[in-house]
Amino acid sequence: MEFMGSSYDGDYNNGRMEGSGEYTLPTHTRYVGEMKDGTFHGKGVLHFPNGSKYEGTWEKGISKEGKYTFSDGLEYKEMDWDYCDGKDRRFYSERCNGLKPAGESQLTDGDPPRTIPEGCYDSGDGFYDPSTRVVKDYDGSFLRNADEQEHEWIVRTCRKSWDEFTGHCPRGNTLEEKHHIWLTKEGSSVERTRRD
Repeated sequence: MEFMGSSYDGDYNNGRMEGSGEYTLPTHTRYVGEMKDGTFHGKGVLHFPNGSKYEGTWEKGISKEGKYTFSDGLEYKEMDWDYCDGKDRRFYSERCNGLKPAGESQLTDGDPPRTIPEGCYDSGDGFYDPSTRVVKDYDGSFLRNADEQEHEWIVRTCRKSWDEFTGHCPRGNTLEEKHHIWLTKEGSSVERTRRD
């Protein structure tokens, strides 16, 4: 077990895990509960590193029933799941606490949102650096290398750190070719965009 990176702290019977205990996987996911003949058996809880958990009843290592709770307290429902469907796009915290006043927006379920390192994306379980194609957790530890499909999805859909120029852009600036430029003409604002 130790050779695989797992650990167990609990009861044994005839040299096998049996009774109650805590089994930690190499991924830092922890099972706390009942064991029998070296497998999860009875009531137990899987605690995931991201703060979510799965409470279930196990039989010979297989979950027979249970419920998943996200780290923010949202419980997954297999039937009648209406969270983040096409009709209601609010974050869970907005459902619990209400929407912010007009003019204020909430970009993530966490408020305030995490600050994304320069040039990176928030992939939901950590920060993704497209130049190295590495996802690190929010504490900076390596999670995984992104394959081409994940890279494309993150770049297309995830929140990115702000690395673009905003505000006044003087005429003749090299950014003029890339961005909208606001010019003042006789007291009115006019938008000019480069045409390709």
